[in-house]
Amino acid sequence: MTSLPTEERLIKSRHRMKAHGEVFTPRRMVNQMLDLVRPELETGPNFVDKTFFEPAAGDGNFLVAILQRKLHAIEKRYQPAVWPTESLFALASIYAVELLEDNHEAAQATLLSEFVAFHKRAGNACGPRTNLYRSAAVLLESNIICGNTLTGFDVRGETIQFSWWYRVLNEPGMVRRDPFTLASLRGLTGNTGMFDFTTYDTYAVCRIDHVHREVRADG
Repeated sequence: MTSLPTEERLIKSRHRMKAHGEVFTPRRMVNQMLDLVRPELETGPNFVDKTFFEPAAGDGNFLVAILQRKLHAIEKRYQPAVWPTESLFALASIYAVELLEDNHEAAQATLLSEFVAFHKRAGNACGPRTNLYRSAAVLLESNIICGNTLTGFDVRGETIQFSWWYRVLNEPGMVRRDPFTLASLRGLTGNTGMFDFTTYDTYAVCRIDHVHREVRADG
């Protein structure tokens, strides 16, 4: 029997499959599933900001496919001058949790690599010292979490926390960061009577390519 290419192997090991139920989704199936939500990803209004959440991200095959489609649509529908800003908002719309640390690191790294490759093709500076790169890294660190979706805790045993990244009305390129917990989403989606008593950091409004500066509003 001919084996699948390395990048298309559906399991890393029998041990991981038995211990964690780790089975990867083939690219063909990923694309078929994303075709079902093409308006949200590529063609509909506000497609850049439509959010996607992957509760078991693996090494990021769904996440990268989502980002690729959004970036391709940005390239087709927007002028090059706004690609840096819109690509950051696209990255900010993708959320995920992954249980296994090596998969989590791979997912973050692959997303960042895809983001950098997009800008290199466009002729935009996106090296590790640029605002564009540093802000992309912060968005990935904030949105792609190593933890357990079922328990709601991250790898350090703390409550999983994300951030919403809201555009500021009538101020192009400006963003407002509002933290929230995964548990708070569960309360909104069916567990009535739950209250969120979490104390969140607050952040000053800033340009999305400056979020790496982590300016707190109460700092």
